[in-house]
Amino acid sequence: MPDTMRAQRFYSDTRTIAVEDVPIPEPGPGEVLVKVAFCGICHSDLSLINGTFPSQLPVVTQGHETSGTVAKLGPGVTGWTEGDRVVVAAGKPCLSCPNCMRGDLSNCLRIQLMAFAYDGGWAEYTVAQAFGLTRVPDNVPLEQAAILADAVSTPFGAVVRTAAVGVGESVGVWGVGGLGTHMVQLARLVGAAPIIAVDVKPAILERALAVGADYAFDARDDDLAAKIAEATGGRNLDVAFDAVGIKSTFEQALNSLTVGGRMVGVGMSADTPDIGPTAFFNLFKRQVLGHLGYQNADIGTLATLVSRGRLDLSRSISAIVPLEDVAAGIDKLDRADGDPIRILVQP
Repeated sequence: MPDTMRAQRFYSDTRTIAVEDVPIPEPGPGEVLVKVAFCGICHSDLSLINGTFPSQLPVVTQGHETSGTVAKLGPGVTGWTEGDRVVVAAGKPCLSCPNCMRGDLSNCLRIQLMAFAYDGGWAEYTVAQAFGLTRVPDNVPLEQAAILADAVSTPFGAVVRTAAVGVGESVGVWGVGGLGTHMVQLARLVGAAPIIAVDVKPAILERALAVGADYAFDARDDDLAAKIAEATGGRNLDVAFDAVGIKSTFEQALNSLTVGGRMVGVGMSADTPDIGPTAFFNLFKRQVLGHLGYQNADIGTLATLVSRGRLDLSRSISAIVPLEDVAAGIDKLDRADGDPIRILVQP
């Protein structure tokens, strides 16, 4: 193995990126070195570059949706061998806060996020905690495995855990891009009916119908509320997901709920939405829930679903760019060129 590798580096003082030669990291106790096969480009990566998310390090390698193979074991690591196909978890629990001490690692109070608090996967190699790895079945392509670490597992956590969508419940998804597309698929997988996709682009609305939505409506339609009511037999939605996170989508989703309905915010921005008068909010017993991330076990569940043909991610990879051209991939996502679901970086 050489001493150096190619890696993307984000410089927080100038908000610029470069692909450079850096030392190959050495795995410490309980860690493994992973040779990166693919790593996704997520809107949160763009948010770090444009300043929406504050920088935690002066220089960091981005990318947090990583698949690859085990290249080297750190001291004390058992259960893994070189060459094993894996997905890397996108965060590290601190293991010392009150929640971690009680075993609630997924709700760590001081979670460190990959590509923000430590180096990520837009590189030839990355270091990961061994207990955060998920084994990838041989029949699951590594490009599809990469996006399990956020683009699919975060929607899974939102649908299955935070919203706890039940069989036959009506579901609406605002914003059917990288997260929303998989929310539609997973809502259908758990038995939601009907599923309503809401977006502003005709091509995206058509795609939403192709992946499992029962209805697809334009968010700008003055009759949107009436159409949602008609599609749900006058009840409105049991669950609404906002995968965009701006004021208009948050408020539309919230106001589409039936009595006692749940609105789950997944997309993020600097906007400040309004929940309206507390009298109406309380009268209709609305619930607003924030969602971020997933449990590591969710990646394994999703890998099994893909392996057994229950979840089809074949159309989720919109483009693959070489590591040296990562800037082009970032720009493609930023401009929504081709309405991508996920663009991957390949070292």
